Order: sequence, then C-alpha cells, then structure tokens
Amino acid sequence: MSWNEPGGDKNDPWSGRNDRNNPPDLDEVVRSLQEKLGKIFGGGSGGGRSGGGSSMAGLGYLAIGAVVLWGVSGWYTVDEGTRGVVTRFGAYVETTTPGLNWHIPAPIEQVQVINVEQQRFIEVGYRSGSGQAMGSVPKEAMMLTKDENIVDVRLAVQYQVKDAKDYAFNVLDPNSTLKQVTESVERGVIGASNMDFVLTEGRSEIVSAIKAEIQAVMDAYRTGILVTSVNLQDAQPPEQVQGAFEDAIRAREDKQRLINEAEAYSNDVLPKARGAASRIVQEAEGYKEKVSAQANGDVSRFTQLLTEYKKAPAVTKQRMYLEAMETVLNRASSVLVDVKDGNNIMYLPLDKVVGNSPAPAVEAVALPEQSTSPGSQPIQKYESDIRASARERDVRGR
Repeated sequence: MSWNEPGGDKNDPWSGRNDRNNPPDLDEVVRSLQEKLGKIFGGGSGGGRSGGGSSMAGLGYLAIGAVVLWGVSGWYTVDEGTRGVVTRFGAYVETTTPGLNWHIPAPIEQVQVINVEQQRFIEVGYRSGSGQAMGSVPKEAMMLTKDENIVDVRLAVQYQVKDAKDYAFNVLDPNSTLKQVTESVERGVIGASNMDFVLTEGRSEIVSAIKAEIQAVMDAYRTGILVTSVNLQDAQPPEQVQGAFEDAIRAREDKQRLINEAEAYSNDVLPKARGAASRIVQEAEGYKEKVSAQANGDVSRFTQLLTEYKKAPAVTKQRMYLEAMETVLNRASSVLVDVKDGNNIMYLPLDKVVGNSPAPAVEAVALPEQSTSPGSQPIQKYESDIRASARERDVRGR
C-alpha cells in the first residue's frame, strides 16, 4: 500500500516516525549529513567530537584540491606564429612567446592569443564573395581627380599584426580604423593626380604612395599593424562615360601605333640613306685622290720627259712619236700607209703582227722608190720600227 493512500501513514519517507503531522528533527538531519561526509573522506562512525574533526579535515582537503585545480588552469599554450597578451584585471602585464606559459588563473589574469603571421585584408570600393562576381560600392569607389574627373577605384589592402600589445589595446577596432585610413589616404592620392595618370601609366606609383601613407598613419596611431601590400584591383571611369572613354583609349592607341610604325620606318630608311651618303662621299674622295694622283703623275712624267728632251731632243721626239703610234695602232686591226711620192698604198695586218704567230711580211703592191728628199724616211725604216715595237709589247705581255 502506498504511503499517501489511506492507511499508509507508517510508510512516510520523510521521517522515521509514524506521525505524519510532526516535522523532521533538524539535528538528526545535520548529524546524518556529517556521518555521510565522514565516510566519504575516511571518517569513522565514532562520537560527535571525532566526527566533527573528520568533517573539517575533509573540507580542508576539498579546498586544497580546488586551489590546485584553479592553479593548474593557469597553464596555456601559445602556438607558433601567435602571441599571448596577458592582462591583470584588464591592465596589460606582458606578451608571451610561443610555447607553454602560465598566468594567474581567472578572474585575476586573462590571456588573449593573437595571430601575428596571419595575412588579413580589407576591401575598399568593392566587395567580393565566394562564387560571386566583384561588386562595386560607389560610396567608397568614386574618387575625384585633380582635373575634376571622377574615377571608380577598387583597392585591396593586405596586412598583418606586428605588435600584439598595440593591436589589442591602442585602438578599439583596428580593422575599421585601417579601412577608414585607407579610404582617406586613397582619396588624397587620387585627388592629387590626373585621370589619365590614374588610369594608365601611374598605377604603380599611386599604389606605392598609398601604401607608404597608410603605414605612416597607422604607425602614428600605434595600431600594431603592418601593411604588406596594396593592390589596385581596378580603376576605370564611371559606367555612364565608359563608352566615350574607350573610344578615346582606342584613338590614343592608334596614335601610338602610327608613331611606332613611323619610327620603325625611320629606323629602316635613315641608316640606308646614311650608308649611301657615306658611300658616295667615299667614292668622291677616292675619285679625288685618283685624279690628284694621276695629275701629279702626269706632271712628274712631263717634268722627267722635259729633262730628257733637253738632253736629247731628237731621240726624245722619235721615242714620243713611236709611243704615240703604238697607242694609236694598238686600237686598230689594220693600217693603210700612204707613202709620200709613192704609187701604191701599203697594207699592214696588225692583228696578225700583234698575235702569237710569227709576224708576216708586209704586203704591198708596187712599192715606191726610196725618197732621198730631206726630212723623208724610207718605208723600210717605218716597217722595222713598227715590228720592233710589236715584239717589245709581246715580250712585255708574256
């Protein structure tokens, strides 16, 4: 029968008495609890004094164990590439290096582990997500240039923590601070440059200037941030004028292409013209030297001939006559000689006389008589002189 059913008063679990209307004795409850604790911590079932001492010893052991556990909870590990910032009641104490470290457990001291090698980044002027296309943020991307034009600039800044203490305490939100500083510096640098410079050849220079100014401001704020790189993702005119700007770009490219072609043609023609001019000048100088040398030789020969003529005029005249006749007759294959006071014309076959075959006899019809008039010379004398000259030339040729 259940204790709460009629007639079940003797089964009341809250007291050892049969009267359900009387409350339980508090002394008995406390004594029962002490006995149970004594059994747990090795106490016996002795009298009241010995039971009280055992319970106090158990509580002491329990307190010591709790203190040991609290002290052990102060051990922590700092991984490689991270630093531990220890604070005592919120105030900075020290920065711990990688390895096993210990601090006074909470709530006295706390540790904030900061990764100093992680590459963090912020996006200014655009937002990118996994699997999504890059989207512009006009409020951040629109910049006014020096020549009062508007450009859409998208910038990505990578950074890491260089001082864990400064990063944790000097600035409330370092990431937000870096973004605001980046946007401010970017507007200043873009505002000091022309639109064409920003969109074309000035990208690297602008990026370098922005990075240097951002780092200078962050160091002045003592944020503990090191800017590792600044990337200019895109720089273009607003969408409303992109068509006209692309036409201007194409026109500029065509202009540059034509300039390059003209320079290439110039580089091809000018060296040839310079070479031809140099060749003509050298030929003229060579001709000049040739004519001068020939003239000097003629003068020298005439001077020598004049000296010889003065020594023997008759012999010199005869030799000059023979040389002149040799030069003239060398260009003819046959010669007809009209002898003065003669009845026939003499035929001299010079082509056979000059050749390698023996010199043939002179053919003539009715040779005239020898003239004995003053100044005349027998025809046989001319013949012998011509043959001697031919033989001499033949010997020289061999």
